[in-house]
Amino acid sequence: MRVVCVGEAMIELSTDGANASLGVAGDTLNTAIYLKRTAPQLDVQYVTALGDDSFSKRILSFMEDHAIGTSVCQVIEGKSPGLYAIETDEFGERSFTYWRSASAAREMFQIDGALDFSALDGANVIYLSAISLAILPQEVRDGLYTYLNQSPARIAFDSNYRPLLWENQEIAQRVISSFWAISDICLPSIDDEMNLFNETAEQVQDRFLGMSKSGALKRGETGPLSLQPNTEEQAFSSAKQVVDSTAAGDSFNGGYLGSILSGSTQSDALQVAHKLASHVIGYRGAIVPE
Repeated sequence: MRVVCVGEAMIELSTDGANASLGVAGDTLNTAIYLKRTAPQLDVQYVTALGDDSFSKRILSFMEDHAIGTSVCQVIEGKSPGLYAIETDEFGERSFTYWRSASAAREMFQIDGALDFSALDGANVIYLSAISLAILPQEVRDGLYTYLNQSPARIAFDSNYRPLLWENQEIAQRVISSFWAISDICLPSIDDEMNLFNETAEQVQDRFLGMSKSGALKRGETGPLSLQPNTEEQAFSSAKQVVDSTAAGDSFNGGYLGSILSGSTQSDALQVAHKLASHVIGYRGAIVPE
């Protein structure tokens, strides 16, 4: 099975007091890595655009080291990747500072002045997030929507709402709603959906349960809500410690997709995903040691 993840891979600065470590991350790349760890038998490819600089080469090597396919990555001469820094407070909550306005990934799917989505051809599953969409021009978003709506692949989506990346909230609502409509596997976070659509937690839950999709609504330490009917109720254990909540949702998505695509039941996939996310937030940075 071929799973293609779409998004932006960036250079990550993870700070700890006066010190900082250099890494590679990005929401859908994080998911791709945890998906591959959960289901090593799957062919996991990453679609993005990078430059021809040393940091872009570092990102490619990083993906290859984690067994993520890079053959469909676009390399743009003279461009470079985005950069972001993570700071965490005493409770493990994170804040980000970004330098990504001129990143190569913003030119994804644009070749010689035309839209080209051929990198997605042949995929059995295509995974993306609203961050993947937010960095793209509207005409590319529209073209990607049309491609995915006609694709035989199963579409997995996470809204992962970041207000500063969007032109305004109204556009974000419209675009994200359209992608929820064509998604087969929905992996929203309750806080993101509450902020994006100005809804209560109950309204978010009712909206997604009414979509009749597969997937899960992420609710932090409360545990995920299954979006599939007839899933047995179960308890979810709390994380032993919270050091850094970076990639909590990304790792949940990777664990869930890896389990479901390997044939696990919905109940088992939810437990695997929740336990993986609980483990990841006990470490600093997006990608924890295997």
